[in-house]
Amino acid sequence: MKVELIRYTPEPEKLVAAAAKLCYSKVGIDGILEGLDESKTEKFLNMLMDLGHESPIEHVSFTFGVEGISRVLSHQLVRHRIGCSYSQQSQRYVKLDQFEYIIPPQIEENDEARQLFIDAMKRDQEVYDKLVEILYKENYKKYIEEGKTEKQAAQMAEKVSIEDARYVFPNACETKIVFTMSARALLNFFRMRCCERAQWEIREMATEMLKKVREVAPILFKNAGPGCLNGPCPEGNMSCGKLPQIREKFKTL
Repeated sequence: MKVELIRYTPEPEKLVAAAAKLCYSKVGIDGILEGLDESKTEKFLNMLMDLGHESPIEHVSFTFGVEGISRVLSHQLVRHRIGCSYSQQSQRYVKLDQFEYIIPPQIEENDEARQLFIDAMKRDQEVYDKLVEILYKENYKKYIEEGKTEKQAAQMAEKVSIEDARYVFPNACETKIVFTMSARALLNFFRMRCCERAQWEIREMATEMLKKVREVAPILFKNAGPGCLNGPCPEGNMSCGKLPQIREKFKTL
């Protein structure tokens, strides 16, 4: 898995402080940045985050590029809709001559399970290739008969062939995605997906994302992480039972 923070709102913490300043003072928009040096910005933001006043942080956003993840993960990720945007590599337009796949850790650690898994992935690729070949010939012939040039027929035939052949690919299929989240959406994302009860792959990605944003906005994300960091475990009877260890982990992340 590769997680990169590729863009973010410049000076995110200063912008949030300026926006919040407007809420708490008589200053006009021409003066909201005045006097906001590093020390005052830090003091103001610490107050905001400790109060849980999150609406001003919607003004800043963070864009991530991620690869080496499965479609199991991406299907969970795109359920986060408010303050989020996604661009994912398409299996309709990208022909996968050799698809990559993600092996879950407990399968990777068991020799018999690992071999079964790899054999299944090989069969999927073989079937995909055969389906593309069969459908391509049929579609190419149809487009030529319709009067398309050889180049046009080839391009159109490949597109519609891989569009249907992709159905054979498994959830393990590797994907790449670029997505943007507001800081407030990220706080909610971290509360849900850094939790030990989140699926292992998206939990790993969320933790890496949190490391990245803390580097550029440490105060905004100082309290970020699973819901148990700042109160009782929200999972109730389904708690992982490791609250002290989890708090220590994210304190030193």
